[in-house]
Amino acid sequence: MPKHYDIIIVGGGPAGLTAAIYARRAEKSVLILEKNGFGGQIAQSPRVDNFPGIPSVSGAELSDKMLGHALELGAEIDLAEVTGVEPRGGGFTVRTPDGDYGAGAVILATGAKHRRLGVEREDELAGSGVCYCAVCDGAFYPGRPVAIVGGGDTAVRDALLLSNTCSKVYVIHRRHEFRAEKANVAALRSRDNVELITGARVAALLGGDELTGVAVEDIETGERRELEADGLFVAVGHESDSAPFRGAAETDEAGWFTAGEDGVTMTPGLFVAGDCRRKSVKQLITAAGDGAAAATAACRWLDSQIRED
Repeated sequence: MPKHYDIIIVGGGPAGLTAAIYARRAEKSVLILEKNGFGGQIAQSPRVDNFPGIPSVSGAELSDKMLGHALELGAEIDLAEVTGVEPRGGGFTVRTPDGDYGAGAVILATGAKHRRLGVEREDELAGSGVCYCAVCDGAFYPGRPVAIVGGGDTAVRDALLLSNTCSKVYVIHRRHEFRAEKANVAALRSRDNVELITGARVAALLGGDELTGVAVEDIETGERRELEADGLFVAVGHESDSAPFRGAAETDEAGWFTAGEDGVTMTPGLFVAGDCRRKSVKQLITAAGDGAAAATAACRWLDSQIRED
């Protein structure tokens, strides 16, 4: 028989760790299953300046504190990839390549992945000049030149934000027209320190241990140009990690879970939390809030099953 827990949380980022803290406070047995590393995307951020009550902290330190908090309260953890969640006998079987677990309730906090450019050395320079969140990391580049890749609303808003403090902002977009809101594009064009480079792609990342620039290639002619940039902000969208669970929880066409703020899904006892959920703001604080809400809903659901029995 697989080991059984009141609640199994799939994903060890801010949403999953917060859910574990709240579930343990409610005296539920908890297992967190994480396939990569605890802390999620925030663990890769050199500095976090916008978490309430903590003026400045590295993402790794904040992640360690959240994990330590969950462990101190008695949550258990395991590094394992969850390949499926199946309703079984009033609860769930949670499947991993190394064995199965039993759970009374499951919280999916699988997060989201930044869509990558696919350029050589991108992963190597992540956190050393290559960034995926202007709100999180833009403050590291005051008075310095940066580049941003993308043509949607996020890229244009991020470019406007960066242009307030950076000496130069290159906006690189593979199409000639931007998909972003026209008013924001017009505002971007009016900034003296912004240069729009359209019909182009990033062909190479320059520098050693730290990014010093990017090589940009014209898509039609192949002509290359090197840009000085201490930071490259990639804003080409996100990808959901929901694929193994789409039969159990509702998703939209892009694969984001469509549950409300309480995390309740169409499967009784299955909840979702964090950046894997469709919502307009995906930040550390909203992920933590989702985790708290989903854990509270899961505990209430478990308690209601006990009363019915």
